[in-house]
Amino acid sequence: MRIQIINGPNINLLGKREPSIYGAVSFEDYFCQLKSRYPDIEFDYFQSNIEGEMINKIHQTGFSYDGIILNAGAYTHTSIALQDAIRAVTTPTIEVHISNVHSREEFRHKSMISCACKGVICGFGLDSYRLAVEAILNSKK
Repeated sequence: MRIQIINGPNINLLGKREPSIYGAVSFEDYFCQLKSRYPDIEFDYFQSNIEGEMINKIHQTGFSYDGIILNAGAYTHTSIALQDAIRAVTTPTIEVHISNVHSREEFRHKSMISCACKGVICGFGLDSYRLAVEAILNSKK
């Protein structure tokens, strides 16, 4: 099984950026934990602050992977282009957020990509990614 994780803008600052919201662990440290928890899954990780690079990665992996876990960051609320990219590929995408976006600012309550995703997981910290892995695994049974 192959799962592509794509993180958007500012996720590269996890562990440093607003730890009261996003926690004190870097994504790289969490990614090591995730890989050791699921040794039979091949994980690939990509992070970009640039929307077009995220779209290119969806196109590149969206026909050959078993799942995409996407934390589009702020692009979640603005990007029709990401929505179109998700719709254009056959690999199911799970939208993930570390914080509960519905308990935050009003502009974070609307996602432009949810309608193209298989599901949405938010508010469980970095564990949201593990929950997305479980959703992908369960959909393959």
